[in-house]
Amino acid sequence: MFESFSSSYYFGRLYVTPSEGDEPVMQREQHERVAEQLYHDGSGVTRVDSPLVMKLDTAHLAVRGEDGVPADTLAVPQSLLEQTDISNPPALTEVFLAKADRASQLLQFTGYGEADPSDPSDEFDVGPNAGT
Repeated sequence: MFESFSSSYYFGRLYVTPSEGDEPVMQREQHERVAEQLYHDGSGVTRVDSPLVMKLDTAHLAVRGEDGVPADTLAVPQSLLEQTDISNPPALTEVFLAKADRASQLLQFTGYGEADPSDPSDEFDVGPNAGT
């Protein structure tokens, strides 16, 4: 689903669709699989319920897993989607997933403190346009 793109991001394509929820979500099983594969450093347990930090257009989003979301889909609240250049959703869209150390940097910029998605004790959340 995601492949290495740079030292800071993985690259992938997801169907982006508007949602009525309060936060960006993707299918729970895919979310957990991506968190395990990309944020696990081999030492201990990776917390797969922590959000993934994704860049959609110019917005950085904290994406959580949720039941009922179709596979390969990123459901984004309408209010956040309106802040992007995405027109006529649902649309297959390029998405960048922040690597663990980049996610920590983004969180520092937003005032959430240092968090490490590979560390099960760290919780984090990122809003639109964080670190852009």
